[in-house]
Amino acid sequence: MSDDQTIREITIDEAGPLLASGAVLLDVREDDEWAAGHADEAVHIPMGEVADRLDELPADRTVVCICRMGGRSMSVANLLAGAGYDAVNLGGGMHGWAGSGRPVVTGDGAAGRVV
Repeated sequence: MSDDQTIREITIDEAGPLLASGAVLLDVREDDEWAAGHADEAVHIPMGEVADRLDELPADRTVVCICRMGGRSMSVANLLAGAGYDAVNLGGGMHGWAGSGRPVVTGDGAAGRVV
């Protein structure tokens, strides 16, 4: 991972059009955080597993990284950019997502919560 790269941090409002145009929302939180609640359209790969699971991410689409607040996802966005991906960080993370009124769900589609 290189600190020399400048990763763009986007807002919740900027994420909507990006996701609508085919970007992938990558949730890098731990399994218990994901189980408590996540964005329905998100793909889940915990931060510690991303490097070993790069083949699960499309290389031809923007990857929008999200965690609880934005720190872990910024690290993952740096890792992805170093591997050649177009990666951005979602500022505010899942707290911002939920705070903006966007749905947070559990695995069975019930209302979730951000932990």
